[in-house]
Amino acid sequence: MTPGARIQAAIELLDEIERQPADEDAPPADAVLNAYFRSRRYIGAKDRRAIGDAVFQTLRQRGYIDWLLTAELGLPAENRFRAMWTFAVHGGISPDQILAACDGSRYHPAPLPHDQARRVRLLDQGVMETPPTLAEQASIPAELVPEVERQFGADAWAEMIAFTQPAPTDLRVNTLKATREQAAAALAQAGVKTAPTRYSPIGLRLETRANLFNLAPYRNGWIEVQDESSQLAALLVEAKPGMRVLDLCAGAGGKTLALAAAMGNRGRIIACDVWERRLARMAPRIARGGARIIKTVRLDPQGKAYDRLGAFDRVMIDAPCTGSGTWRRRPETKWRLTRNWRINIETGQHMLLDGGGAPFVRPNGRLIFATCSILPAEGRQIVDAFLADHKGWRIIPADKVWRGVLGTKAPFEGPYMLLTPHRHGTDGFFLAILAPP
Repeated sequence: MTPGARIQAAIELLDEIERQPADEDAPPADAVLNAYFRSRRYIGAKDRRAIGDAVFQTLRQRGYIDWLLTAELGLPAENRFRAMWTFAVHGGISPDQILAACDGSRYHPAPLPHDQARRVRLLDQGVMETPPTLAEQASIPAELVPEVERQFGADAWAEMIAFTQPAPTDLRVNTLKATREQAAAALAQAGVKTAPTRYSPIGLRLETRANLFNLAPYRNGWIEVQDESSQLAALLVEAKPGMRVLDLCAGAGGKTLALAAAMGNRGRIIACDVWERRLARMAPRIARGGARIIKTVRLDPQGKAYDRLGAFDRVMIDAPCTGSGTWRRRPETKWRLTRNWRINIETGQHMLLDGGGAPFVRPNGRLIFATCSILPAEGRQIVDAFLADHKGWRIIPADKVWRGVLGTKAPFEGPYMLLTPHRHGTDGFFLAILAPP
């Protein structure tokens, strides 16, 4: 592809991602890219990679790019100029090449007015000024800055900058079928180099790009793509063989499968979700992974079918949230927040804890509340409010559970687990472990 065609493809993809609805079930950016490339088979692998990298780089740094375009260059904060900046600074396409490509021909951007063309020539120039706010420096929505600063204090800048970097690809080894060493050896034989994850004893981190889904270790159910933070969350549930476990927001089943492996395929797991199509995506994963103890149950938003669930030794709530912990791999979610995000999230999470999870925990059982979020409004504040309203419930310190399960000192302080890209090299993830009266 020509440089102009790459730029135009990135512009079209950014526009399409921006058109998606601001709700939890909107397709992720990588799904939008996959659909775009499937309908354009003529785009080769090298061009797909360059375009995809540019799109994600733009989404990760959009706040900074918008400040630079408007405050420094006098250009509109539009996807065409965002894409041009990314290719000029990160993609090896000079401003002169960009302007030459803006000729309006097929697969090329439209011509630019003279004043905009003059400003585009400055895209790859060094920036003399620093953006004035954390939102612009680290490309996060301005309304979330108070939350971030409340969570991290003086470390807020470093924590947020880490989210502008690409995320690694982690694999969970399915211990029902293989050891970590066996999986690593099988991947190496297929030309895929990995390294053990830093904390999870069942994880591998890719050191080279690979199409995993065509490889025997994936097809045979030896591995699943799962960030190390999610692996650790499943391990801290401390689900044991013979237990009854409720996974209340199971989604496509990543943690459900990890729980089945931890239980050695002995016991029972009820995996629930309100979205039937998510549960449907779990079925082939269950079959591939050889997990025989999982039963899926669709719940409706009004709570029907709750009364048939029974009592459980472990209840896990991986609650819907902003997804702020996954901003490295799903940066588009930063820009889809609505004004009512806090009300919607808090209301839903309180309902899940109060009526969805707590009533089903057996005496001496545990309730695990988790979110792929770094924001206190959908983490510790939710748990603190629950404890204030439910006398007798108590926190089981996550650091003690960590030591008991993993045999090492926890890499976080306090009773709650909070993992971040900056401190731990994982997605952002919050987890609390609660015990009933």
